[in-house]
Amino acid sequence: MNSDEETGSFHSAQAIRDESAKHDLGLALEPALAGGELAVERVGSGQFMIECRGRAAHVGRSFTEGVSAVTALAERIVAVSAMPEPERGRILSIGPIEGGVATNAVPDRARAWGNARFPTPEAADEIGAMLTQLQTPPDAMPRATVRTIFNRPAKPLTPETERLALCARAAAEDLGQSLPFASTGGVCDGNIMQAAGLPTIDTLGVRGGGLHTPDEWIELPSLVQRCQLLALLIARLCERGSD
Repeated sequence: MNSDEETGSFHSAQAIRDESAKHDLGLALEPALAGGELAVERVGSGQFMIECRGRAAHVGRSFTEGVSAVTALAERIVAVSAMPEPERGRILSIGPIEGGVATNAVPDRARAWGNARFPTPEAADEIGAMLTQLQTPPDAMPRATVRTIFNRPAKPLTPETERLALCARAAAEDLGQSLPFASTGGVCDGNIMQAAGLPTIDTLGVRGGGLHTPDEWIELPSLVQRCQLLALLIARLCERGSD
């Protein structure tokens, strides 16, 4: 259990990798997909920050002497908005942003933080190269710097993961539940676990929807149903391991 999963598991990732090396299988209790599906394949995720520096000036007295960092950042935000190709699994989104401290001053600093999603390491490299092109030389005015970290590798469907997923489906069906499979653009600690060599299935948690919105909800009966599924699955995996 960790408390920084939503922000990227930057503090807990090494502990997760260390524990993954000691075990045979991984189970992660992410919420189920909207239709109750088990996510058997996930994209990867990374974070980026664009920082722009300009020259401060009084808007009324010396506007032409100023260089707006906010304008420089806005130009790059528009450039990033043209980069996503969701049909290829390449996604970039920016938010939050900050810049300036007063309306009557040309802002000399502005920053934006963003998230990227990618299906393969090659796609991650492609995104990184596109973002790097937004940078300027260190002595430019305005100046732009881009920092990236692709901290969650993609989680492809492997034969080992598929066998584990089929075991979970068999347990669900024996309980009178259905457990369809699906791919998702979400990421979780299961990405880190599988990248560390541990076959992992996730989305074993409650059914629901509206994630990351004010209308997020869970299906209350699934609290019991998913607990039953998890208990039976763990019991069967333990029996299989002792054979």
